[in-house]
Amino acid sequence: MGTTNYYHAFITAAPDATAARGEEPKPGSVAGLCLDLLQARPYGLTSDELLFEVHARRHAVPEALRDEARALFLARPRACLRASALVKRHGWGLHHDAHGRVAAYGVETAEYRTLAAARDVTVVAGLRSRRAR
Repeated sequence: MGTTNYYHAFITAAPDATAARGEEPKPGSVAGLCLDLLQARPYGLTSDELLFEVHARRHAVPEALRDEARALFLARPRACLRASALVKRHGWGLHHDAHGRVAAYGVETAEYRTLAAARDVTVVAGLRSRRAR
């Protein structure tokens, strides 16, 4: 079973993201649900936990079936948060702490700038929305 978790890492907004600040995604979208969870519980979920929780909410997975559904969900390869619309379009950076838990910071914030320049974390760019020419 693979993982999408990062540790001691900061995913910056994609190089071709046009958002000048962290923008709110469409409510109910995958990006919207991710941001809602991250804002409600900063550093409360790992990437794997976040992606599964969004999946479970979008597919109305009953609480009683969550353990089995989680095992099935994580058994298949998944794109990591570098591919998230939060970093590709909406201007958010995602910080993963030493335990792999995630928090979101808008590109306009001092925290974002500090993390993007930090030497004690691995800084990786979000994936581009378009191919480079």
